[in-house]
Amino acid sequence: MNYLKITFIGLLALATTSCQSKTRETKNTPITTEASAQDLSSYETAYFASGCFWCVEAIFESVKGVKEVVSGYSGGKEKNPTYEAVGYGRTTHAEAVKVYYNPKEVSFETLVKVYFGSHDPTTVDGQRPDMGKQYRSIAFYKDDREKKIIEAYMAKLKNDKIYNKPLATEVTKFEIFYDAEDYHQDYEKKHPDNSYIRGVSVPRLKKFQSKFPELIKKNSH
Repeated sequence: MNYLKITFIGLLALATTSCQSKTRETKNTPITTEASAQDLSSYETAYFASGCFWCVEAIFESVKGVKEVVSGYSGGKEKNPTYEAVGYGRTTHAEAVKVYYNPKEVSFETLVKVYFGSHDPTTVDGQRPDMGKQYRSIAFYKDDREKKIIEAYMAKLKNDKIYNKPLATEVTKFEIFYDAEDYHQDYEKKHPDNSYIRGVSVPRLKKFQSKFPELIKKNSH
């Protein structure tokens, strides 16, 4: 009985720290993005969606050759979406990230490897504990070269039988990216004591870093 009770409490705590509850903890916390204060025009960009953008942002920011990562919304039709609209599934957008990177230090191919290696691409509509279309897996491409790289990597995953279920990742032509509200940017770094960060984001980051230590920046936590 005690074991069942502890398990139930643990599951309940995890459920209450899902991405859909983030607004209550962060709504009135203004943060200025680092991206807005620096010139990033010389860097290439890549766009990905794979669940909560807090988690995805932290993962890509730990990769060598990545200069900056911005959390935001993409993949939908609505103009100027807000977190509350996206987070509660009221739009067709997904939480996504914009990755600024130096192609002389890290290739788009490597970023695709990071993307697929840092989430479960077979999960339909979400990454637990965050489920819903707004958390779906999307690999965006800006041109035919990027599309071929993504599709080739997915074909390799299938041929190597890395997963025992079909890939659920959407391969989508990039159209537009909307920056998320300031309080979402660099959230994992600035709020290490947040319950969602401790229970979901940090374990996901650590799992990724243990799989690809050769890709991680020095002194990256």
